[in-house]
Amino acid sequence: MLVDDEEVDDPFRAVPRVPPLSASRSRYVFNGYSDRALRLMLVDLWLLRIVQNAKKFFVLLGERERERVYVYGGSLDRALCEGILQPACRVGRKLHANAEGDSDDLVNPPKVEDKIGAVPNGLSTDSEVAKREAESISKKSLRSNAEKFEFQAEVSRLMDIIINSLYSNKDIFLRELISNASDALDKIRFLSLTDKEILGEGDDAKLQIQIKLDKANKILSIRDRGIGMRKEDLIKNLGTIAKSGTSAFIEKMQAVETLILLASLVLDSTRSIFLLTMLKSLAKITMINSMYVWESKADGAFAVSEDTWNEPLGRGTEIRLHLREEAGEYLEESKLKELVKRYSEFINFPINLWASKEVDVDVPADEDESSDEEETTESSEEEKEDEEKEEDEEGEKKPKTKKVKETTYEWELLNDVKAIWLRNPKEVTDEEYTKFYHSLAKDFGDEKPLAWSHFNAEGDVEFKAVIFVPPKAPHDLYESYYNANKSNLKLYVRRVFISDEFDELLPKYLNFLKGLVDSDTLPLNVSREMLQQHSSLKTIKKKLIRKALDMIRKIAEEDPEESNDKKDVEESSEEDEKKGQYTKFWNEFGKSIKLGIIEDAANRNRLAKLLRFESTRSGGKLTSLDQYISRMKSGQKDIFYITGTSKEQLEKSPFLERLTKKNYEVIFFTDPVDEYLMQYLMDYEDRKFQNVSKEGLKLGKDSKDKELKESFKDLTKWWKTTLASENVDDVKISNRLADTPCVVVTSKFGWSANMERIMQSQTLSDANKQGYMKGKRVLEINPRHPIIKELRERVVKDAEDSSVKQTAQLIYQTALMESGFALNDPKDFAARIYDSVKSSLSISPDAAVEEEDYSEEVETESEKKDETSSSKPEAVEDTEEPTDFKDEL
Repeated sequence: MLVDDEEVDDPFRAVPRVPPLSASRSRYVFNGYSDRALRLMLVDLWLLRIVQNAKKFFVLLGERERERVYVYGGSLDRALCEGILQPACRVGRKLHANAEGDSDDLVNPPKVEDKIGAVPNGLSTDSEVAKREAESISKKSLRSNAEKFEFQAEVSRLMDIIINSLYSNKDIFLRELISNASDALDKIRFLSLTDKEILGEGDDAKLQIQIKLDKANKILSIRDRGIGMRKEDLIKNLGTIAKSGTSAFIEKMQAVETLILLASLVLDSTRSIFLLTMLKSLAKITMINSMYVWESKADGAFAVSEDTWNEPLGRGTEIRLHLREEAGEYLEESKLKELVKRYSEFINFPINLWASKEVDVDVPADEDESSDEEETTESSEEEKEDEEKEEDEEGEKKPKTKKVKETTYEWELLNDVKAIWLRNPKEVTDEEYTKFYHSLAKDFGDEKPLAWSHFNAEGDVEFKAVIFVPPKAPHDLYESYYNANKSNLKLYVRRVFISDEFDELLPKYLNFLKGLVDSDTLPLNVSREMLQQHSSLKTIKKKLIRKALDMIRKIAEEDPEESNDKKDVEESSEEDEKKGQYTKFWNEFGKSIKLGIIEDAANRNRLAKLLRFESTRSGGKLTSLDQYISRMKSGQKDIFYITGTSKEQLEKSPFLERLTKKNYEVIFFTDPVDEYLMQYLMDYEDRKFQNVSKEGLKLGKDSKDKELKESFKDLTKWWKTTLASENVDDVKISNRLADTPCVVVTSKFGWSANMERIMQSQTLSDANKQGYMKGKRVLEINPRHPIIKELRERVVKDAEDSSVKQTAQLIYQTALMESGFALNDPKDFAARIYDSVKSSLSISPDAAVEEEDYSEEVETESEKKDETSSSKPEAVEDTEEPTDFKDEL
């Protein structure tokens, strides 16, 4: 609404006056101003009714010495002017009076028109509206004078909700405690930058986190050598729910940084002095010799006392958790190691566990035990005799010992992997990336990842990320593709693991990538277990997808087999290592790229460049769409492809006969997902895709096409009538056949034969619902084939000949099967084949099959019954013999 005078001399008078603007409830008339300017003003005054905007408007008119402003209308307009706009009106009138004193020519005030804009009651205001406005003003005054109260909470109930309801996974308690310990260590390390004595000497100078178990008393202890807390800090920070001492420390540091920045603008040398004085004031909290204990049972109360019975901790904090019976699993070393490895593996400070370990110890052996052992085996006696001889030679006699397992305890380091994503990518070696990948992905093989991308994103959302392409795909990558919620991309916040069960940062088709994202500003819920819906997630997702696709594209660019240059180049060891890498990637994860084209419309063109396939001219190797286009014939407008079950089957397809002879390249799509892929990938680089098994194939014009169509017109018409029961839509002359008499093609936008086969093989498929998606079938005949020519002659002679109709039916069914379709009635097809065989063998069609003589079977059955009846007594006699023998015994 505000316009500088330098840009427009008089924006309000730029348009000639138009009939006055009418509002729904009130009317503002400005003498001499354009309708467009009035509409902009009314938006601020009428719709928004913001006092500050109204004041700016009247002051602006006074400063620019505009003409008088008159407000007309009913009670609402007067209320607006008197209650809300009155101060601004006075300012405007005062400035306007000053302007009139300096001006000689006075402007006549505007007159009220009887019928402004011909709107009935245009200048009146409903009394109910005025009443509602008055009530709202009175309510505002009442609210300003109302007595205020604060919410009260039952602390014990609130603690129960926090403990049992807020966190869905109780394992993360250790993550939170280690994270707090890391924050305390960060604070003391930050303070030590200007006061090195603050760290102390000996063990106090070691910035580490220690975890210790006491199974007998069911106590889990976590100790850090961080900044510690005073008694006041214990009461204020631990005694206040949702109070964070770390956040207060960060706010102080941000205030220091702001003042430092302002001071550096004046004199850069003062910055170090100012920082030193501020840090010394913050460091005073660590110079305390007393030690305090904070205790609570989460029942709404806590106790703080000075510790005089435990050994002095020195500097830092120790947390002792008395575990319940059901939490006994957290007293196991294996469980704690698993949690630390999962959640706190990349904490910047060493995490040590007081772990048990069994070692072999030499213990003096007893004489009785040694003699018993000597008697057991001869080999042991011989060995001992040899040892005695050696001892006699040396003149020394060693005491006899034995090996015994003994349990010892020592500190075991749990987080030996460094967070390499915090370093500069140029400083990290390939070996470090490989080691980090094996640790992150829990892949302990020898293979290196195919590629990786390490980057820092800055801007609206800042984060660091490292993503890897695994060398092999998991065996169950696509089994539960749409049902799995787990992602291989882990989310970290300040090097603390949060979750890997989300799909907001990467789409499903990139779930094979492994890596992590670390950000300090991601929106988390209160329990820090889940991501909240936020606009920044879309920005992160967009950047991750772009980096991932660039990383995959780089694999193809660095692969020597993917380059189009045929020049002889000396291959280095690095090129040998990268040779065939993209082929390996495609064999493992090619289906994911195809699913990405189906799901991600925004990146469809970028994903299409990563497609690889075999073709009729690829020589058994994978080729890309760019390479296909570079080999296209002059005048070729479409990209030809065919779908099927295998390359060997497609190479023998009759649809390729004419294309192969004319040296056209055809792409082979043999994966079932390719049928779905081509429904979304309609074109590439302004070239459309054409399925050679469907209608619409154009291979150039032939001067004899019209003559052929005319000469075979009677045959095609007759054949279409004959196949009326087969749901054949049309019979046409084909331009794709060379050696085959005919094929069956489908309509351009219907299912192909391969797609019909795929849909029919679905577990829950419904044949009734698939009928409308099946393409219309068209029989294309080869006018140059002798079978078609002879059939035309037979039809001309006698179109009603039954043998000719039978032959036409057989030819169609054969073409249907050769084109990849399933026969509706295989029995009928087999009968026609047998009739054809009879005619070729000169067998009469009425020849019957000889009937089998059933009388012989009846006789044989009666003979068998007699034999069984006669053999029964013998069997009884045989069974009686062993019983008599048993009785004699």
